[in-house]
Amino acid sequence: MGRLSVVDEIFLRTHRGLGTPIALQGLWRTADRIDPALLREVHEALRTGPLGRRVVRPQVPGARRSWQCNTRAYPLALTDQLLAATALMTWADAQGADLDPEFGPGWRLAAIALDDGGSLVSLTCSHSVADGRALILAADAALGGTSLTTDSDSGRPSAHRGASGSAPRLPRTRSTTPESDWADASKQWSIVLRGTAKALRRGIPAQPSRATGRTRTDAASRVQTSGAILQCTAAEWDRVAAAQDGTANSLFISVVANMLWTSGFQHDTIDASLPVDTRDEPRVDNDLAMTDITIDRTDTLATIRQKSRAAYECRMTSPGGMPEELLQVIPDRWAYALSRGAGERDILCSNIGTLPATLRALGPHRCLGVAARAIHPGLTVARLPRTRLSGYLCRIADDYILSLVSLDPSSIESSAALTDLAQQTLLQSGIPVRAW
Repeated sequence: MGRLSVVDEIFLRTHRGLGTPIALQGLWRTADRIDPALLREVHEALRTGPLGRRVVRPQVPGARRSWQCNTRAYPLALTDQLLAATALMTWADAQGADLDPEFGPGWRLAAIALDDGGSLVSLTCSHSVADGRALILAADAALGGTSLTTDSDSGRPSAHRGASGSAPRLPRTRSTTPESDWADASKQWSIVLRGTAKALRRGIPAQPSRATGRTRTDAASRVQTSGAILQCTAAEWDRVAAAQDGTANSLFISVVANMLWTSGFQHDTIDASLPVDTRDEPRVDNDLAMTDITIDRTDTLATIRQKSRAAYECRMTSPGGMPEELLQVIPDRWAYALSRGAGERDILCSNIGTLPATLRALGPHRCLGVAARAIHPGLTVARLPRTRLSGYLCRIADDYILSLVSLDPSSIESSAALTDLAQQTLLQSGIPVRAW
């Protein structure tokens, strides 16, 4: 199924304790009770789809880890006990536990009935397995919207649109001969030795210390993140953006930045990390790059728009100008030392874009909203990132859905407080919203 990319391996290291743990999550909120038989069909399509894979270690030093098909999956988790709609974020946060891209299932499908008569469905996967856009593509394929074709040599599934509402289509694999570990190791070492001779003579950084400046007890303490999901009409969002010579994206970045300042952030500037989808065709993998901008209190939507456009043309590169392949041939702890904190800024603003029309309903069940975000299962004090507030924006039909995750419990103590902060900030911008 192909080799892991540098980005895959960065997220694999976070799973193994070297960095902030990250899982991706898609959430569907339906107007009525979901049909268990339908979810079982979707679960089966996912089990044999592109999320059904795991990491295999190479036999030759320097070769990249490989993806291997893995049809073993967590059972479909259905809960009949009613959940209060006010507690849905707590349930959703718990769906990222025990995802294992190496030795066990790296994804989970779960659903629970809500006390408002609807249901909440969650699809969660390890960030090693897929990024946000990839998770959407995998869900779209399982619901019959996309037929994925995987080239087993490259491990990169491409996509073909199917008829909306048709039966789930499973990936077809073109038979190719995978490259041997020896050949891959030779290629990797050749790239690294040619590109980093000078850097290596200056020495590899020391292995990272586990010391954090906190007591051992504090460092191991779990961190309670807070989540919020808000929904508004695309017409209102776009109207406010256009009135200030901005875009939907610059308004999104501005809202998240202003939320951080309102929560008590003391600095006059905020550094924002902006993920960039680098796909040239739809495929299920980690296919992203990072860039960043600095926002100050005088910035408008127009200036944020200008800064963002410039930043998208100048993306973050590997440490010290060395080939990124270096991170795949040296020990994990050294690789972590070289890339530690890469892409982390004060806020993260991930614009996921427009979701496929297939996701607007689950079979006959109309969705009141569909959200996409990242969560942080098992986060401890020692693994807290620099990022204090993360935002994820997507559009489904005529609505924008803004998902927020706070990683700073000292400033935002609960999901309710985060929701209130978001509503106040958006209303000040002239955007009426409703919270999930």
